[in-house]
Amino acid sequence: MAELLFEIFSEEIPARMQRQAAADLGRLVGDGLKAQGLAATSIAAYGGPRRLALAADGVPAMQPDISDEKKGPRIDAPEQALQGFLRQSGLASLDQAEVRELDKGKFYFAVIRKKGRPATDVIKEVIEAALAQLPWPKSMRWASNPTRWVRPLHGLLCLFDGKVVAVSFAGLTASNTTRGHRFLAPAVIAVSGFADYKSKLKAAYVLVDPADRAKAISEGLVKLAAGEGLAVSDDHGLLDEVTGLAEWPVPLLGTIDAAFMDVPAEILTSSMRKHQKYFALKKPDGSLANRFGVIANMINADGGKEVVAGNEKVLRARLSDAKFFWDQDRGTRLDARVSKLAERVFQAKLGTVRDKVDRIGALAKTLAPSVPGADINHVARAALLCKADLSSDLVGEFPDLQGVMGRYFALNDKEPPAVAVAVAEHYSPLGPGDMCPTKPVSVAVSLADKLDSLVGFFAIDEKPTGSKDPFALRRAALGIIRLVLENRLRLRLLDVFKAAHAGLESRVTSDAKKVSGELLDFFADRLKAHLRDKGTRHDLVSAVFALGGEDDLIRLMARVAALKSFLESENGANLLVAYRRAANIVRIEQKKDKTSFGSVNLAGELGAPEADALFTHLEYVDRQAESALQREFFEQAMSLLASLRQPVDLFFDKVTVNADNPAHRKARLGLLTRIVSTMNRVADFGKIEG
Repeated sequence: MAELLFEIFSEEIPARMQRQAAADLGRLVGDGLKAQGLAATSIAAYGGPRRLALAADGVPAMQPDISDEKKGPRIDAPEQALQGFLRQSGLASLDQAEVRELDKGKFYFAVIRKKGRPATDVIKEVIEAALAQLPWPKSMRWASNPTRWVRPLHGLLCLFDGKVVAVSFAGLTASNTTRGHRFLAPAVIAVSGFADYKSKLKAAYVLVDPADRAKAISEGLVKLAAGEGLAVSDDHGLLDEVTGLAEWPVPLLGTIDAAFMDVPAEILTSSMRKHQKYFALKKPDGSLANRFGVIANMINADGGKEVVAGNEKVLRARLSDAKFFWDQDRGTRLDARVSKLAERVFQAKLGTVRDKVDRIGALAKTLAPSVPGADINHVARAALLCKADLSSDLVGEFPDLQGVMGRYFALNDKEPPAVAVAVAEHYSPLGPGDMCPTKPVSVAVSLADKLDSLVGFFAIDEKPTGSKDPFALRRAALGIIRLVLENRLRLRLLDVFKAAHAGLESRVTSDAKKVSGELLDFFADRLKAHLRDKGTRHDLVSAVFALGGEDDLIRLMARVAALKSFLESENGANLLVAYRRAANIVRIEQKKDKTSFGSVNLAGELGAPEADALFTHLEYVDRQAESALQREFFEQAMSLLASLRQPVDLFFDKVTVNADNPAHRKARLGLLTRIVSTMNRVADFGKIEG
């Protein structure tokens, strides 16, 4: 067993591509080695600004010998078949084949023994194939080189057990050398293995492992900020990106000019993050400080003063633009921008953003009575203004601030606070970890926005596929589910789907009932995924949805909770076994008799006291469970089902279902059918797994 070290050295790789490229390299090489019988005990791949590296431990020095057998034709087969066997097996003559006697006669067998090759030969082929297959979102050619890669390549390093493997790619051949930091240590470095490689590059101002670079950035910034009584704002996305920009990260602090501190913090933060990759700092009270963190990829003799001054100068220019847009945009009322939305296409078949706003307004007013505390006038106003900030110069420059700036503009225009907050919050929740609105006006407008998108795209047959969801409809459905469940809204989904479809009928020709049915199935899948992440069994959701027509998520979740408690009880678990036994017997006998037993007369025909007792109790449970379900007393309905356990057990212990008496057999099969149908009123127990 030995160690494999590989590095491909290039011009700067875009930060957003490094993580996936390293993962792809590790996967391709790992799978290739495994397929050749050289599986490593561990593989680690690293991405950085100028290199991808891979270290694999426990790689065998030789391929294992392979012995393969191929069965051929009978020894008396036609000559053509025999010659075909020789060609396929690679044998020179039939004398090299073995003859074995089987049940159907004597057959030729080719026994092919292949000696394993040295690992160095296989590694060369595996890595070259991996480099040729490694996918990049974008790639390029350079000079006269016909090979495509993300950036021009400068070198390859490949060692196995400390010896060079002559991997070739893009006109380069591997050696045992690499280079350090572009400016601080550009000389050639010879290495003997991964530990040596990592330590020598660190001495040459290169941190190979992205985790080490991220740690240097975060800990360095925290230390600098703490020295001034400040804290670093959490921004994992920016940390990941900056980790891919510097081989030797050096944290520094700069200052934001006081002239810009009256601009909303979100504008300053977005400008610093988007354009300059700066980290925002905050005061102990959580407000934005007039300081920022910048990561240099260089050690300067002056301690970074010149670097900081240069970055402050660039930031002043950026923030001057942002402040100009802020001052300009506040001169136009938000409601005056609504008409400009007619110039912005939402989707070719669904009209402009202004058309969407009109639909959101109508739907939000329909939803408002179902959202406790939602003032319908505020809902209508928020719906009208919710997309208006898209027409502002500021949102044009900083698209990530849509909604956020709408709130600022609305407050500047003296709109009611609830309206301003709804303009900001109507995009939420954007994912499972995002804040879910709880303020009534925000909830109503957010629901209307997402429902309009879902129903609209389903109506024009632009549904998500297994791998593609370009309009983020799964996220919209999850958002609606969270809004309903977390605010405990009693909404009938089929009714709101129909209302949303009515607003589209001047544009679409789809059938509202068909679209609503497809959407309900789509919501069932999203709800299962959402609950699975929270530890709830998806089959319980399926069991309730299978009843059909259940489109009230609060009621559905109450059913699921009651069903979960029931199945976790001893009576519930045992009754589920009895249900399956009954359902299996009925299915088999119905197929045999080619008839259904659902309408069989049971009274006086069962022929056994245990069967009569079960029938009497089943009649009681059926009536009481139906009443409990109507009143949404689902726990009570489950308790009633649990009471069936004893008479059902006694029935199966004492009574023969397939009795010799045809009338008794038919009635008893009818009784089992009745058990199945009674239990299926509460949930489809046939959908429950385990």
